Parts: sequence; C-alpha cells; structure tokens
Amino acid sequence: MSRLLLVIGGARSGKSAYAERRLHGLADVAYVATLLPGDPGVDARIASHRARRPQSWWTVEAGADVVAAVRAANEHDALLLDGFELALALADPPDDGAAAHLAEEVAAAARYAARSLSVLVSAEAGLGVVPSSAAGVAFRDRLGAANQVLATHADEVVLVVAGLPLWIKGAPL
Repeated sequence: MSRLLLVIGGARSGKSAYAERRLHGLADVAYVATLLPGDPGVDARIASHRARRPQSWWTVEAGADVVAAVRAANEHDALLLDGFELALALADPPDDGAAAHLAEEVAAAARYAARSLSVLVSAEAGLGVVPSSAAGVAFRDRLGAANQVLATHADEVVLVVAGLPLWIKGAPL
C-alpha cells in the first residue's frame, strides 16, 4: 500500500509540474493521463506534459473509466494521476454523492496501484471564476465534494498557487 498525495490548485497554477517534480528521479512511474487529444490547444498541452516527464514513465490514457485506468497502472513504484477533474467530467456523475463515490474508488485504487507513492492531481475549482451556467455550477460543486473525499484519504495535501506549494495536510516527504 502506497502513501497518497493530493495536489490541488487552480488552472495553470503549476500543480502538474509540481507533482512531476515530486516523482523526479523515479524511473518506474505510471502516469495516468486524463486529457483527451483532438483540439490543437489541448494537443499542445499534452505535448508539453510529455516533454517534461521522463521517457521511462509508463503512460495510460484514462478515458471514461479512471478507476480501471488506475488499477491497470499497478505494480509500479509510483503513480501519477494527472487531472482528476477531467476524469470526473468524463464520468459525468449525476450528483455530489456519485462524485464522492468516484473519488473514494480512485483513492482506494491509487493506494494499491503503486508500491511507494501515488499522486493525484485535481483542480480546485472553488477558487476560480464563478460558472455562468447551471451545469458549470453543478460540476464545480461535484468537484468540490470529490476533492474533499480525496483530501480525507490523502496522507498529504499540497495546494499549489503560482507554482508554489503550500502544505494543507501532512508534512513534505
């Protein structure tokens, strides 16, 4: 069973780069990607993420079933799930309870997927612009409920703001 680190932050806060730095030096890392290619801007972001991480890291694309993707990434020293919020959007849970249940499943799967450290990266949507649509508000609320569950299960929670880590729970490893 591995330690669980939750890295949260706003859009473009540096949370992914921070999470990758925490795993720097490890060759046996499973990277669970949630960003789906197909848009030129998204494709550029994916290319940037790939260029930053070592080629020795094993990549699995989560698709619609993030829990299965995390489970498939087992037997590595470390796991990095980048973009829980995107996985939540793809799963499209009907309410906060279902979003929280998905977070429970992801946290449990991540604990057993890696031998030493599992890192989950998620957006902290409550710090951003207030959504202008009912669907946007509902998603923000579901993500907030899910992030609370992830934080409860995490050994360490780090909030990244402007590229700087702030420890919310636990001590830096």
